[in-house]
Amino acid sequence: MKTRMLILEDGTVFEGAAFGSDRASIGETVFTTGMTGYQEAISNPSSFGSILVMTYPLIGNYGINRDDFESIETSVNGLVVRELEEEPSNFRSGMSLGAVLEMKGVPGIQGIDTRKLTRILRDKGPLKGFLTAVGEEVSIVDKIAEISAYQLPTDLVSRVSTKKPYPSPGRGDRVVLIDCGMKHGILRELNKRDCDVIVVPYNTTADVILSLFPDGIVLSNGPGNPADVGVTVNVIKELLGRAPIFGIGLGHQLLALANGATTIKLKNGHRGGNHPVKDLLSGRTELTSQNHGYAVDENSLEGTNLEITHRALNDGSIEGLKSTLYSAFSVQFHPEASPGPEDSNHLFDRFIDLMKTNNRKENINA
Repeated sequence: MKTRMLILEDGTVFEGAAFGSDRASIGETVFTTGMTGYQEAISNPSSFGSILVMTYPLIGNYGINRDDFESIETSVNGLVVRELEEEPSNFRSGMSLGAVLEMKGVPGIQGIDTRKLTRILRDKGPLKGFLTAVGEEVSIVDKIAEISAYQLPTDLVSRVSTKKPYPSPGRGDRVVLIDCGMKHGILRELNKRDCDVIVVPYNTTADVILSLFPDGIVLSNGPGNPADVGVTVNVIKELLGRAPIFGIGLGHQLLALANGATTIKLKNGHRGGNHPVKDLLSGRTELTSQNHGYAVDENSLEGTNLEITHRALNDGSIEGLKSTLYSAFSVQFHPEASPGPEDSNHLFDRFIDLMKTNNRKENINA
């Protein structure tokens, strides 16, 4: 069995068994607390460029199936697990996790102490990491210097967004979905409600979007720092008040920026399918699926038209906003789940209702 090292920028080195691709890889090392859903996690564009650490100790036991990918390609730069199951057992399984990662060019490491690694990341925050083979020619000192000099990319959204618009037809409300790294689960939920969806690139102009005659606009999830996606923020500014808007994940942060708020980087981020969030409008607490490293800065909301609608119960951070001026709202978590609980799935129905209400107003005023 081949061996592999995970070298962190703080000098910590883990040595374990290699699986997946043989190539070396560098990226931001983060952890996710989901007990299941590894297939969705490795294909979620919000994780693009990261080395993902699974805190649950046994990964791969139900294999890989055709239905649970959240994008066509894998998104992570590497996968770290305590124990990899090489022979999955599930009626839906088509191939093993290791086989998929090998085919997609993603390196993995198993057999290391993921509890220790998670504690390091919890205490220090995300760290740049390097997955590389073990050998006499590998200099730890040189690798640490290479990691320290490595600049995390700032163009992640442009790498994962669709390059051309495409339709996902329905006979209901026309929804233009701005793809900043869209999970397929969002598209499925809109299609389930018979929406006539047109997916467009992140940098599509407001004029082009409005020429598609949208009843509503969805701002998708995506990777990286929202401050790096100024082109989309400017588009959203032009779209405010022209059609109802629903932001999810990164889309939530971009909506906040477009309304004058700012964002901050969280020490640990929220990744997993077990994050409790309180809906301040209903008083209901819901378990949510999350995957983000940034959040809206509450101190920046003063003087904006934004009102907090949801809060994370673990750390009190903002999980939802609505505009008091426009027909626009957003959530930091994933109401489509995929993976995780579907407690917040009703938010898609709320968006549908918002579009229908807006259409009735336009018909009355016509």
